[in-house]
Amino acid sequence: MKSAFPGPVGAVPKTVYLDHAATTPMFPSAVEAMTAVLGTAGNASSLHGSGRAARRLLEEARESIAADLGARPSEVIFTSGGTESDNLAVKGIYRARRDADPRRTRILVGAIEHHAVLDTVEWLERYEGARVTLLEVDAEGVLSPRTLRAALAEYADETALVTVMWANNEVGTIEPIGELAAVAQEFDIPMHSDAVQAGAQLPIDFAGSGLAAASFTGHKVGGPHGVGVLLLGRQVPCVPLLHGGGHERDLRSGTSDVPGAVGLAAALRQTVEEMPTRTAELTRLREEMIAGVRAAVPDAVLNGPTGERRLPGNVHFTFPGCEGDSLLMLLDAAGIECSTGSACNAGVAAPSHVLLAMGSDARRARGSLRFSLGHTSTRADVETLLDTLPAVVERAKAAGLAGAKGGTR
Repeated sequence: MKSAFPGPVGAVPKTVYLDHAATTPMFPSAVEAMTAVLGTAGNASSLHGSGRAARRLLEEARESIAADLGARPSEVIFTSGGTESDNLAVKGIYRARRDADPRRTRILVGAIEHHAVLDTVEWLERYEGARVTLLEVDAEGVLSPRTLRAALAEYADETALVTVMWANNEVGTIEPIGELAAVAQEFDIPMHSDAVQAGAQLPIDFAGSGLAAASFTGHKVGGPHGVGVLLLGRQVPCVPLLHGGGHERDLRSGTSDVPGAVGLAAALRQTVEEMPTRTAELTRLREEMIAGVRAAVPDAVLNGPTGERRLPGNVHFTFPGCEGDSLLMLLDAAGIECSTGSACNAGVAAPSHVLLAMGSDARRARGSLRFSLGHTSTRADVETLLDTLPAVVERAKAAGLAGAKGGTR
């Protein structure tokens, strides 16, 4: 068996980074734009010259982001990231709609949402009496507009909002957001979408989407950590989570992070400008990786859709007989960084709720890895993975068999 760990003992292999869906490196242009204003002294809420200069930078960033996402500047709410944006949208719209009509306590939510949405909905269910309906997906993770229509036909009078992600963070499924939003509009129900993954690889036209709200974050698009955006329609009622100075349309109080906003705007502008060529390159690398993994590990199973229904940079495989955590650590030791789709609860790996919702069994769901490509990815990265993977899978299978035998004693 070819060693998965070439080189002398203790040598640190060159890192192949295949976890862009978790965080993608900042663009140099974003670093430059952000650092250029880190020395800005003014508070954007102050009326003196330094404050006005900071406000101008903030509003220019807002206008740039709005233009790149097909929104109006007044619809751009700065937040600390995707999780806060999701919480503000889901909790805020739910509370506003419930307060206006006490019957509206139901939330319709996709079954494969990110935990930033699922945990928020579960919190509302536990502490504020929300009723939750999970919208089922098919074997590729697609939520059919027919499924949403059936749920709204039954629950429209008591529904506060619908929330369905634009693209899945684990298996890369691109949902038919325009069609789903159109169904929600037929029933006059506001729809929110977690667009954190979509923002980096898909054209976004908020005005044309039919959505009431959409969440984004900086570190997925080559921008800084700790800054994000909620696009919120001007006529969409929303109760704030944070109270104080009344910043961001009275929806998100707190001193504005001007450098973060500037860095996010610069990164998003580069993302949008380079998207046609970047997505073509990512799609080519993705298809090479999928074909290569299937050839190198014939029993590997691709999860999620194929072709244009999948995010250009997403590859997600199940490796039968392996534990995802074992594969992850073996690859990491070989200098290849990726991720599992599993959550960790009290130190125990749990099967991916996404794969379970798609019909996978728990054992298969635990043996999966996500490889995600981005702006630093190269063909050499893909080739390194394909050269390394067969030995890693063989070793992980052997470890799994040994563990199974040990467990029968």
